[in-house]
Amino acid sequence: MIPRRRLLSLLPRLAAAAAVVTVAGLAAVPALAQTLDQAKAAGYVGERPDGYLGLVRADAPGWARDLVTRVNAERRARYAEVAQRTGASVRDVAIVAGQKLVSGAPSGHYVMTPQGTWVQR
Repeated sequence: MIPRRRLLSLLPRLAAAAAVVTVAGLAAVPALAQTLDQAKAAGYVGERPDGYLGLVRADAPGWARDLVTRVNAERRARYAEVAQRTGASVRDVAIVAGQKLVSGAPSGHYVMTPQGTWVQR
């Protein structure tokens, strides 16, 4: 765990890195981004505050479940790269990215609250 003072000093770099991660993470795979947008629009998946995707509905189809697994693995790898460059933990990088992803979610998409409840924006 990073001491609070060190984490605060890293926040600007983490925020910039998280923005790059969130944009570059899906831009590299346009078909995946399109499918992810479709899954979000259908209400199958949503953004969690920990920086990862989650299944909103228990009845989500298999392709949506597979998508969550693939995207989360890609995000985890990118968060690890950023963590190594910045000296932060993967968890801290993921949380900063999660805050950006949740706050930037478009109207109609689902996001998870810090209490673990899914809400539609």
